[in-house]
Amino acid sequence: MRVVVLRIGHRYVRDYRVTMHVALVARAFGASKMLLASDDPSIVEGIMEVNERWGGSFEVESIGGEQGRWLDAINEWRKSGNIVVHLTMYGLHIDGIIQELRNKCKDEGKDVMVVVGAEKVPRILYEVSDYNIAIGNQPHSEVAALAIFLDRIFEGKELRINFMGRMRIVPTARGKRVLDMSSKS
Repeated sequence: MRVVVLRIGHRYVRDYRVTMHVALVARAFGASKMLLASDDPSIVEGIMEVNERWGGSFEVESIGGEQGRWLDAINEWRKSGNIVVHLTMYGLHIDGIIQELRNKCKDEGKDVMVVVGAEKVPRILYEVSDYNIAIGNQPHSEVAALAIFLDRIFEGKELRINFMGRMRIVPTARGKRVLDMSSKS
């Protein structure tokens, strides 16, 4: 199963850090790509730098910020027979729906587009999504919601992805240890 994240509502400059964190979580937790409903090249460049340093092939593609662009991306995804999940605090609780979603992906060979918003999302998003899923029914961060969703959909296996970059963290009980593999002969 392939997971692509669609980030809508990105406001240039104001949302840079949060959108970058959405991209970092998506990358680290097993998604293969993020579609960014914005024309902010700094997010694309930032992820390219992370991939170069830490490994991986995660992509960020800017698709433009107009509602029509991200709506077209969703409709095209669905037309290909895949599933659209909108993460929202107003949706069905993840515990009651995640197994059904996992089974559908496995049994029918479907991929998942996970949509996360920044500001209030348009009503149409609730209508075009196959699933409106809540991590909890209280206000919370889209970054946290995405991390929990990816962990649940991949059943924790994403935490063992081996990124083959030039930088590697050596797990330690205390302190920090990072190896720069480019300095090795």
